[in-house]
Amino acid sequence: MSEPTTQMQALQSAPFFAELQPEDLEGILRVGQPVSFVSGETIVEQGAVGDAMYLITAGVAEVDVGGRFHRLGQGDFFGEMALISQSKRMATVKATEAAEALRIPADAFQSFLLDHPSVAISMLKALVVRLREVEQRIDAWMAT
Repeated sequence: MSEPTTQMQALQSAPFFAELQPEDLEGILRVGQPVSFVSGETIVEQGAVGDAMYLITAGVAEVDVGGRFHRLGQGDFFGEMALISQSKRMATVKATEAAEALRIPADAFQSFLLDHPSVAISMLKALVVRLREVEQRIDAWMAT
């Protein structure tokens, strides 16, 4: 399992959390749960209810969105929308080699946000950027 230092480095390198203060990052680490996956193991399944975000701290995973694949490595994350709205997952993510992640459960994270509103504001900004990136990917996929 990744050590707290590795998890902190992954949080700091993730654009989603890049502008947060060290004490806020430490709070997120306390909310998060380290998890491990073997090669080929499904981390999340399309259509399942999203209840957590995942931050890859070691290894590699692959996102499958309708037959379109995207590789994730250390510092990459997915499932961030589940932190705000627990709707159905839009993609399946599998470990393509042994992988470790920080699982950030939505319910615990929402409680954390109530006490850390500056984190919520920073996240909203990052979500807007992330949504624009997703829009651009969809536009590019539609063009091919």
